[in-house]
Amino acid sequence: MDFGDDQEGGSESQQQQQQRRKRYHRHTPRQIQTLEAMFKECPHPDENQRAQLSRELGLEARQIKFWFQNRRTQMKAQHERADNCFLRAENDKIRCENIAMREALKNVICPTCGGPPVAEDYFDEQKLRMENARLKEELDRVASLTSKFLGRPYTQMPQGMPQMSASSLDLSMGGGHHHHHHGLGLGGPNLDLDLLSGAASSSEMPQFHLPPPVTEMERPAMAGMATRAMDEVIRLAQAGDHVWVKIPGGDGREILNVETYDNIFSKPGCSFRAADLRVEGSRDSALVCMTAAALVEVFMDTSNWMEFFPSIVCNARTVDVLVNGVNGRSESLILMYEELHIMTPVLPTRELSFLRYCRQIDQGLWAIADVSVDMQRDVHFGAPPRSRRLPSGCLIADMSNGYSKVCHHQLFFSHTTGPSNQSCVFLLCSQVTWVEHMEMEDKVSTGPLFRDIVHSGAAFGAQRWLGALQRACERCASLSSLGGMHADIAGVTAEGRRSMMKLSQRMVSSFCASMTASQHHQWTHMSGTAGNDVCVRVSMHRNGDPGQPNGVVLSAATSVWLPVASDHVFAFVRDESTRSQWDVLTHGNQVQEVSRIPNGANPGNCISLLRGLQSSQNSMLVVQESCTDASGSLVVYSPIDIPAANVVMSGEDPSGIPLLPSGFTIWPDGRSGAVGGGGASTSAGGQIAGSVVTVAFQILVSSLPSSKLNAESIATVSDLINNTVRNLRNALNCG
Repeated sequence: MDFGDDQEGGSESQQQQQQRRKRYHRHTPRQIQTLEAMFKECPHPDENQRAQLSRELGLEARQIKFWFQNRRTQMKAQHERADNCFLRAENDKIRCENIAMREALKNVICPTCGGPPVAEDYFDEQKLRMENARLKEELDRVASLTSKFLGRPYTQMPQGMPQMSASSLDLSMGGGHHHHHHGLGLGGPNLDLDLLSGAASSSEMPQFHLPPPVTEMERPAMAGMATRAMDEVIRLAQAGDHVWVKIPGGDGREILNVETYDNIFSKPGCSFRAADLRVEGSRDSALVCMTAAALVEVFMDTSNWMEFFPSIVCNARTVDVLVNGVNGRSESLILMYEELHIMTPVLPTRELSFLRYCRQIDQGLWAIADVSVDMQRDVHFGAPPRSRRLPSGCLIADMSNGYSKVCHHQLFFSHTTGPSNQSCVFLLCSQVTWVEHMEMEDKVSTGPLFRDIVHSGAAFGAQRWLGALQRACERCASLSSLGGMHADIAGVTAEGRRSMMKLSQRMVSSFCASMTASQHHQWTHMSGTAGNDVCVRVSMHRNGDPGQPNGVVLSAATSVWLPVASDHVFAFVRDESTRSQWDVLTHGNQVQEVSRIPNGANPGNCISLLRGLQSSQNSMLVVQESCTDASGSLVVYSPIDIPAANVVMSGEDPSGIPLLPSGFTIWPDGRSGAVGGGGASTSAGGQIAGSVVTVAFQILVSSLPSSKLNAESIATVSDLINNTVRNLRNALNCG
């Protein structure tokens, strides 16, 4: 019985399945054709259109709806299959091209050295670091073994330099002249005035990483940060003695009273400052011969910013423009990256990322405010995580009478006739009040040579910035007022002077750039010889940029303390009548000043063209620029040959003349209470008022970029530095 029931139930189930199969309806060709035509016109019909189709085709509205859904799904799948086929074909094509390129790269030859290509994994940074560490250990081990066999210390080669091969130096401009030198006790290398010819910048500088641009979420917060910084800068610039304290000594510098500042400008969550943080705050005010609007353009354009401050700013970039400003530069807001240096291989540079905000307060009155962005951005590009620029900047006001009292004199002289064209020159000027405020964490301790200079705020203080700005503005004023000048006794026309000033400006900028100690410009310490306390540091790079001679350039520099006031050292070094006392390359022969172009209010700020009085030196001239202010001095020079000098004097474009400058940077030593003046002097506390002098030379080792460096080159330039320092000490009676 049960079996019979089961059989009956199974029969009913089969009947239901057959009925469902019968309900399955296939559309007729006419229906499909009509639906396809409608689908081409409207893939998504509305309810009225579906109802009309239902009446025309004799189908239910529900059937019409499902047909269109299925047709859209089918069409989507077809498109995806077509796209997949196209992408697959493109992928195969790219893969074939990649394989072909890999095969082609195996046969590539380096255009510089002619060697085989470098393997791909060579550029992996981590592998490079590991390989570098291994090579350093191997070098130390080999040097130790060599010292045992030689019985004396073995001087290691600078880090990162290639293995040496050449046995002599090609030190002439372009490698075309060879002069033997007998003053250094070195057999082989030739050292004459053309020793310094070449170029100063490298074409192989590593690329640095800028901070990322500002995101949309960050913009409101940064705008508020810049506005608060602007208000604080204006208050600081106008604050009285309760905020700013004058430094004893009468130089007029003002430093920030940190305790008072913290009480007045206290910020939520920032009431305590770590003990290892050092605050540098200073203010200074001066008259500069440039209008406020022109100065604003200098501040807001990073190219002009580097051009005006080459001795302070070794690198500057605009990371992002947040606000373009209205009616010119007013309300402009940019994110800047900046790298600051004091032109010595001893101290590393300072890297900062900060906002710069410009506002026109009134007619002829502008304000510039700088403030570092949040710490996470500083960490991104490697800056010290707790070093930042607190609200800093300046107020710039056009003078009411419109003229500068420091510019009421003629700026051009001739060596033979002395002051010429005594008519006064009146220039539009501005009063600038500069506020500089930083909070620093010294991750690397400052050595005793520069400790007082850095910790007193003189290295990056407002006085140094303002002094550099005055010199740059005076240079621009000198350049712009050349049109009405006549040729001097030496036959140098106004166009020739203008060309000479452009050449000298490029020379100074090149020298300043070569004297930086950034992460991308590494210096190697060389071990001194017995009885020699001069610490020489060397650096090597290859030139290949347009307007510069191709070849290997070796730079060497040292910084020493002299018990002589800085202004006395500056006057001695820049004077052509005393040059033979320190310049090893003159062989003790006198030099003569052919022409002079003063480019500032201070008589020491000038450009000179020098020539040797000996017949053997008549083929070379020396371009020299000297400049000084209260914060320090600079003397830069470079040899040029007679044809190049003729190009300059005729007023032609000097950008193609190769220069490899050398020179001096001279700082007051920064000791508290020390007294300046000519010769050595003593402060009330018994300290000698001295100076910190950096001596730097550059030589073109070879005109071939693929040339290698040898130990003889390093020994030559080291002896050149040592002899120059010895001559300075003897001539200045320093012992």
